[in-house]
Amino acid sequence: MNFLSHYYFERHNQNSNMVIGTILPDLVKNAQKEWNLFPQKNEELFNKDPQLNSLLEGWKRHLEVDIIFHSSDFFNEQMAKLKQLLLPILKNSPVRPSFLSHIGVELVLDHLLVTNGKINIYNLYDHLDAVNDNELNTFLNKCGYEDTSHFFKFLNNFKSSRYLLSYQKLDNISYALKRICMRLWNNPFNEETSTLLTEQLAVYKLILEKDYLHIFEEIETKLNK
Repeated sequence: MNFLSHYYFERHNQNSNMVIGTILPDLVKNAQKEWNLFPQKNEELFNKDPQLNSLLEGWKRHLEVDIIFHSSDFFNEQMAKLKQLLLPILKNSPVRPSFLSHIGVELVLDHLLVTNGKINIYNLYDHLDAVNDNELNTFLNKCGYEDTSHFFKFLNNFKSSRYLLSYQKLDNISYALKRICMRLWNNPFNEETSTLLTEQLAVYKLILEKDYLHIFEEIETKLNK
């Protein structure tokens, strides 16, 4: 799941550190793709400090949600549906349809949460602004990374640009998918493919919108057990 889908499960949580912990794995991977953090394997480094422990609890919640989501019938079925829509437009592209459908399902879920008013993006940014950078830096240091300057440069830009607000428009979802693919392939889409991608996402959105909340309800039930 992506940023906003993870936030959905903590939308009523007032603990900003835990809220941000739930999206921190994605923030880290976007800022420092070579970093591989496993704080859950060394909980003793964090659990004596309530603020650090809240970040850790959020991090662990992120992992738990992803495991449930990616092993669900819903995800596999939806990925197959989107893949069939993408196959015809990717004939001249190096992008793997399975990769694009995986990320596409997650981003369209984010889009639907926003456009249907299930979350408030501004509240998420309020949590981001409330987290103490020194505590976040200490958390990352304890994960084994001393030089966090690039991460905080990314984070500050992420906050100031209010990037997630762009998820309200479907053509921005296409742009986000293209940017992700550009990390792996040179020239992943030409202009025509980009246009067709937005068109196919619009078709897929109508399919997904019928029962997209089912997966969130299923995950919440499992989290609360």
